[in-house]
Amino acid sequence: MADSFLILAIETATGCGSVAITRGSADHGQVLAEALAQPEKTHSRQLLGSVDWVMQSSGVSWADLDGVALSLGPGSFTGLRIGMAAAKGIVFAAGLPLLGVSTFDAIALSCPVIDRPLWCLLDARKQEVYACCYEPGKNGRPVAVNSPVAERPELLAARINTPVFFAGPGVDAYARCFAAVSGAILVPAALSSPRASRTGFLGAEQLAAGSTLDPATAVPLYVRASDAEINLSKQRHKG
Repeated sequence: MADSFLILAIETATGCGSVAITRGSADHGQVLAEALAQPEKTHSRQLLGSVDWVMQSSGVSWADLDGVALSLGPGSFTGLRIGMAAAKGIVFAAGLPLLGVSTFDAIALSCPVIDRPLWCLLDARKQEVYACCYEPGKNGRPVAVNSPVAERPELLAARINTPVFFAGPGVDAYARCFAAVSGAILVPAALSSPRASRTGFLGAEQLAAGSTLDPATAVPLYVRASDAEINLSKQRHKG
């Protein structure tokens, strides 16, 4: 049934966001339309315009859609908040289910068949990366084996002692560090960055499994506290 679901997908976890209309799952899916936004412009200025463009380009109406899939994070705090607000507004207005997809799951889908561990990486700023490890699952498809963490890249690289893949935008940010890992294969960020189309395919699979989010309580996956939360905590502690 997942292969028939029509999904509006939103990806705003990184500087270069995207919106897509997809039909079906990762195994038998089709991208009907996809729009990528360049990082020079904010998601808030382009997101709804991109939604309108993919809907018109694909000839899909709101009544045709089966759900809205959102990249939950980790990633940019601002981008994730904007994506979540837009997705909630759409599902409340259109009466559609909300589907939350890990940003790392979407990155892992760019490496659909693996024969060794895969570390998916995002640049977390502050000299850290967000990281999550995947192992080969059914037919070699990556399956997450740990929860996402925020870690200094040199510490992460130091504790990896087996041949691995590294994929995602965090690879390019710290390429020299991860290239030093023995037996490592680096997948360029251009080939493994998060994309709304992959979020849509995974969202269709979640919908088929009955795994939806409550839009009233759904929140992004931040992994670590934002600067604003840290500063507020310090102020309360001083008080």
